[in-house]
Amino acid sequence: MGGKTLFQKIWDDHDIGQLLSGQHQIFIALHLIHEVTSPQAFGMLKDKGIPVAFPDRTFATVDHIIPTDGRSRPLQDDMAERMLQVLTDATDEHGIEFFAPDSGAQGIVHVVGPELGLTQPGMTICCGDSHTSTHGAFGCISLGIGTSQVRDVLASQTLAMDPLKVRRITVNGALQNGVTAKDVILHIIRTLGVNGGVGYAYEYAGSVVDSMTMEERMTLCNMSIEGGARCGYVNPDNTTFEYLRGRARVPAGTEFDEAVERWRGYASDSDALYDDEVVIEGSDIAPTVTWGINPAQAVGIGEKIPATQLEDELITQALDYMKLKADDPIKGTPIDVAFIGSCTNGRLSDFQAVADVLGDHKVAAHVKAIVVPGSEQVDKEARALGLNEIFEKAGFEWREPGCSMCLAMNPDKLIGDEVCASSSNRNFMGRQGSPTGRTILMSPVMVAAAAVTGSVADARKVFGL
Repeated sequence: MGGKTLFQKIWDDHDIGQLLSGQHQIFIALHLIHEVTSPQAFGMLKDKGIPVAFPDRTFATVDHIIPTDGRSRPLQDDMAERMLQVLTDATDEHGIEFFAPDSGAQGIVHVVGPELGLTQPGMTICCGDSHTSTHGAFGCISLGIGTSQVRDVLASQTLAMDPLKVRRITVNGALQNGVTAKDVILHIIRTLGVNGGVGYAYEYAGSVVDSMTMEERMTLCNMSIEGGARCGYVNPDNTTFEYLRGRARVPAGTEFDEAVERWRGYASDSDALYDDEVVIEGSDIAPTVTWGINPAQAVGIGEKIPATQLEDELITQALDYMKLKADDPIKGTPIDVAFIGSCTNGRLSDFQAVADVLGDHKVAAHVKAIVVPGSEQVDKEARALGLNEIFEKAGFEWREPGCSMCLAMNPDKLIGDEVCASSSNRNFMGRQGSPTGRTILMSPVMVAAAAVTGSVADARKVFGL
């Protein structure tokens, strides 16, 4: 009998028992909430007179609806103001810690959790947001859930779910210069498809993943959901432990050493059995950008837009929507807007990587370019390093923290059929606010290259990487 995967170990630790439905009742170690999916859930509790079961395991922030160019109250959007007020009142009523604007800890939920050290190896984590898979970078089972499930977790601190199969995705070798974690995950999704991970947890492994920083691993795990996987994770190692050392919500001293030994034990056994395995050569991955209307519709920067692909029933629709033609190069596609931010690529290292190469480059005259930190802490650290000044000198707008142009729940939206080079995670039709707006996903450095040239470009050539 083989050893266990990390998924199996954490599942076993948190499995309360099997329900009559056949599903398992799983204890949730950490519940993260924000203003979009929690107000209705709190309303359901209020209707039933049910308290929050474990308020000390629940933490709230505001991210999706918060403006990034001025946050004075009341918010100009009446619906946004109501959502924020409901969250404020509910967290106060139930004794839940709320990282409110200007608290110093507000930000995108998947940025705040890790930077505070709330996210730790061996946990089960859920949040009413698709990209909760981000936290799997720390060796967790981290799940995005719907509003009714947010209610269930608030009320019982448990979640009913079926066990998942586990696919190990091994990325071997080394990446080329200028290739990032964002390119790796886009390549994986392109290879396996947007439905390739249905029913699976993805375990990312191999020398490329081992050498990634924690923030790069977060980018990798963040988009697992875009490949259809329920969650994605990386086995905890010394990189994980050193990132967590000294963070506000992490034990210190001998307690930290004891925690590390416990965390280390969650890593998949060397003889663990997997339901499927995929091996990718890291050197084969190029800077990758999307051309279509889902993250699998992607190509290397030197490739042409395909006439067929793994899931090609949407090819014609995608080409028509994006106003592109099969067999044309993606490089050179004009853009109107450039966005660097989101829970995928809104961390300090993302901005540092761009600032390191901007030099004397200037944003093209016709391009609107914005940079949005993922949290107040990221903003503070970036300003201390002078990164905001580097971006502003180049012609970018430096904004306040929030989800911003990742989605259309705040004032940052595309207009008409504008094309946006975006470091976010979804390129669905209408995702960025305009029903005809077009999104091209890419890494932050690639967004910068597009911003300064005015079109999709190879950052390696633009910046001499």
